[in-house]
Amino acid sequence: MTALLLLLILHGSPLFAQSSSFPPLEPDPLAEEFARRGQRGPYTWQDLAEISLWASGADADASPARGKPSYRALIAAAVEELKSAPDLPRNEKERGEYVLGFMHKKFLKSYSALQTRIDTILSNGRYNCVSSATLYLILARAVDLEVKGVMTRDHAFITVYAGGDAIDVETTNPYGFDPGNRRDFHDDFGKLTGFAYVPARNYRDRTTINALELVSLIFSNRIADLESRSRYAEAVPLAVNRAGLLKDRRDGVSSSIFEDPDKDLIDRLLNYGASLVKAGKEEEGLRWAALASAKYPDPAWQEYILAAANNRIVKLTRGGRTPEARAFLTSAAALLSPDNFRQLDLMLADTELTELSSRISRAGEAEAILAALDQAEGEKRLITARARELRSFVILKTAALLSAGPNHDWLAAIAWLEASVTRYGADPRLEQEIRTFRSNRAIDFHNRFAAAFNKKNYDEANKILQEGLAEFPDSRQLQNDRNTVEKISGAKR
Repeated sequence: MTALLLLLILHGSPLFAQSSSFPPLEPDPLAEEFARRGQRGPYTWQDLAEISLWASGADADASPARGKPSYRALIAAAVEELKSAPDLPRNEKERGEYVLGFMHKKFLKSYSALQTRIDTILSNGRYNCVSSATLYLILARAVDLEVKGVMTRDHAFITVYAGGDAIDVETTNPYGFDPGNRRDFHDDFGKLTGFAYVPARNYRDRTTINALELVSLIFSNRIADLESRSRYAEAVPLAVNRAGLLKDRRDGVSSSIFEDPDKDLIDRLLNYGASLVKAGKEEEGLRWAALASAKYPDPAWQEYILAAANNRIVKLTRGGRTPEARAFLTSAAALLSPDNFRQLDLMLADTELTELSSRISRAGEAEAILAALDQAEGEKRLITARARELRSFVILKTAALLSAGPNHDWLAAIAWLEASVTRYGADPRLEQEIRTFRSNRAIDFHNRFAAAFNKKNYDEANKILQEGLAEFPDSRQLQNDRNTVEKISGAKR
């Protein structure tokens, strides 16, 4: 089924009749524009400055404060100042170290683990590993250095390629150039950031990433921050833009450390959906799944849809609204896989038939209920063990109804139970109830006999006794009654 057809079906059902305001699923047009620039050649420092400000959520042409230059102008001015510095080294390695010192003197004031935005660095000097590495990337590109990003599981930094060497740069520290060869670096760095430097030889614990991938970590950090505060709706457009930005990247990294943008996007979409379900908005969550899965299909959607639909059905049935639960499942059927629909249908059918069986109040209702149980079992919408259990309940309840009242029609109840055993096969519970009812009927004969006998109505008593013995010849109680009659008769003779 095509995504368009699925949406048309869903929007025509009661479940999806009401529209909701959801996060955008289309990327910002700038994402495509920035991605396209990378197809024309390496990103310039101007490109990286513009993209990093966009990823930060800032307008490049806005100003950090009234009367100050725009963010774009601030970066351009810094680049001009750096390039025109009289002491800017010609040697590439020395130039890489110079850029680190320049950046710390001009911009970086205080480390803040969550401060990933470039505009914030320009405004107040607060930075973390991602924002400082991105700013270093921009400045290094401006002075013709070849640089790439490096990721660990919880950290990011830079590698400068100079004079045939690959030199790490821990941008969070003014002394972080070539940290593997600085004995005094590690303690200060660890105290400042809480991270451990991962040297190049530990290649399994680090991954080299390209310029665009490094900038995309601004999105990743912002997403992580938003989700840590349960702001899942706001995280979605950031993930959409990150995936759009990296969609056509050249030489894209494949690593367990660098999270795949498409997988990351699916996770963000699902997290938002899960937040709706957690808030008790299952139907809204399914509307979201219908829209988002059509745009970004993934096998994980089916698990989410099943969980959301299950939660809604359980809530409705526990609230005594089983017919609404059935209407809901019918509306959601187009979203569910056949196996998942069957799973929920089985659960709901069990509830429906349990409620139907429990409502029996007259013996005449039994046949319709048993027919419904038989049909559900035949259609495999009710497992055999459960069908047997519910059938036994209905049959026993009907027998109790037949034998109720002051006259206790045990014979009708026994006949019903025996016919049920013939119809459905041996059942220990039914057979035990037959024995109980037969015992009750025998006791009835005894009680009637005793009442007549005590009134000295011996002919009536004997008639009742003979009737009872004809039906229950092995009843000890009736045999004792016969002995009593015979003793009295003998005494009279």
